[in-house]
Amino acid sequence: MPGLWDLQWMGICDSTMGLNSTLLVMALLLSGAAAALKRRAYFNETADLPCQFTNPRNISLSELVVFWQDQEKLVLYELYLGKEKPDNVDPKYVSRTSFDRENWILHLHSIQIKDQGSYQCFIHHKRPQGLVPIYQKDCDLSVFANFSQPDIRQISNITGRSDINLTCSSVQGYPEPKEMYFLHETENLTTKHVVLMQKSQDNDTELYNVSISFSFLVPHDTNNVSVICVLQPEPPETELHSKPFSIGPKKSVSPKNDKNYILQIVGLILLPLILVCWIVLFLIKLRRQKRQPKRSHEGHECETVRVEGEKSQQSEERVEDQALERSDEEPSTL
Repeated sequence: MPGLWDLQWMGICDSTMGLNSTLLVMALLLSGAAAALKRRAYFNETADLPCQFTNPRNISLSELVVFWQDQEKLVLYELYLGKEKPDNVDPKYVSRTSFDRENWILHLHSIQIKDQGSYQCFIHHKRPQGLVPIYQKDCDLSVFANFSQPDIRQISNITGRSDINLTCSSVQGYPEPKEMYFLHETENLTTKHVVLMQKSQDNDTELYNVSISFSFLVPHDTNNVSVICVLQPEPPETELHSKPFSIGPKKSVSPKNDKNYILQIVGLILLPLILVCWIVLFLIKLRRQKRQPKRSHEGHECETVRVEGEKSQQSEERVEDQALERSDEEPSTL
């Protein structure tokens, strides 16, 4: 598609308009492009890109060529002689626009952070001698994303100190916020703690996640103390506040309680060991009891053999004694 100035000079030089008509066209172009409109839109919502064409001569749309382009000269939408021309639309804008013909406003849907920038509305009049540019309007679009409500969380204290470590985070916002800080509120005093803000940006959406951390010293006599996290967006319109985080008096722990706690831990460790040892001893005893009857029976058999052996020996001795006595008696008889 020819550029604006190419169409402009082609239309003016080839036309048969008089000097007054030429000056009128130039005046319209200069007045339309002089002051760029400022528009804001929010992430994933719809942006309105107005053309603000009043159509003083009440020219029919069937005689006009209307189109929008971005700062890279990519076409968002084109209405050619009353009919839409989707073939001329850049792929990144296909199915993302709708044209309000009554109010001359182009609606750009599903706004992304990368959509912010400058846009131009062009209107040309189709005449026998060619296209004549009759209007142009510039629009600067800014895109925003609301940060989530700041959220305060307590971080585990691994240093053993008596302070409380807090972190505050807020996500999915744009642009980068101006400031983020803690408000430490007591009965008579409010202290502002400005902390270095940690930030990260998503490569696809370009949205920011931010957080801060701070350590608060808590005296033993602390009463009615709370901490609030504040996020200051850019531009600074409204502040975002977290829910108050209450800090109560620090509970002191006596040595006696410490000792009891240690004894409880030791008991929890030793009790399973004692139980395991008792089970092992019970199994050993049970195994011995199962083996005891067999040993008793074997001992009884041995004792029986020993007794029978002794009886046999005594019998043999008696027989020998009787034999000797008989032998002694026989000579005396002779």
